[in-house]
Amino acid sequence: MELLRLGAVGEERPYVRAADGTVHDLSPLTADIDGAFLAADGIARTRAALEAGELPVADAEGLRVGAPIARPGAVVCIGMNYAAHAAEGGAEPPKQPIVFFKHPNTVVGAYDDVLVPRGSVKTDWEVELAVVIGKEARYVETDEDALACVAGYAVSNDVSERAFQIEVSGGQWSKGKCCETFNPLGPALVPADEVDPTNLNLRTWVNGEPRQDSNTADMIFSVAALIRDLSQYMVLSPGDIVNTGTPEGVALSGRFPYLSPGDTMELEIEGLGRQKQSLGKA
Repeated sequence: MELLRLGAVGEERPYVRAADGTVHDLSPLTADIDGAFLAADGIARTRAALEAGELPVADAEGLRVGAPIARPGAVVCIGMNYAAHAAEGGAEPPKQPIVFFKHPNTVVGAYDDVLVPRGSVKTDWEVELAVVIGKEARYVETDEDALACVAGYAVSNDVSERAFQIEVSGGQWSKGKCCETFNPLGPALVPADEVDPTNLNLRTWVNGEPRQDSNTADMIFSVAALIRDLSQYMVLSPGDIVNTGTPEGVALSGRFPYLSPGDTMELEIEGLGRQKQSLGKA
């Protein structure tokens, strides 16, 4: 089962794709896929309504694919969470999760254009496993309780401008992370009980050429460990997004050129779908 938001920007409506590939209108259950819906056991209710035949089949052909979660309250990000990625940057693996934030308005659809910021010379790609929170996480003590706070998972592209992130800002990472369109998300939200976040292949291509090829098994801090740790310092609310870090193979490594207008990015996570963005000018 996959939860989708389809339609023009600002006019997205909720849908669900069943296991047989049929798309169904989710509006009999909710006006949107947001934190309130997830907190009200929305995924279980969707599954029950599908099984009961209560959701009408929809014609989704030609509809834009929006981000699968509406209006996230926070986009919390983890830096250097893959051992090989830390190594390619010449850094020691962190002993504690490195945390930074993206502005929630960076979140766009999986196939929307990404705009290269004015003055950018080092725009970079980052495929990441996104965690979508479905239940408040506050002072969580066990991995089991941490995973119980997860509604589902999605593909995330933590687009970054490295000069803004490292050079211009003096190390204030969020300055290189918050440019408009810098977080394509989706295409779908896949329920947590259908995903093993410890063993997912992640891949990225730029202009059809392979860049990243890894597995979430290389994570330094697991999804459960991240949720547990974050909840000691902040309250994670339903609808919040946690980007869990990117593997090796980014332009920052020096192995590949940075992005330019006219380039294309494709990102894929096993079982969660595939994104594709064209690069334009801001």
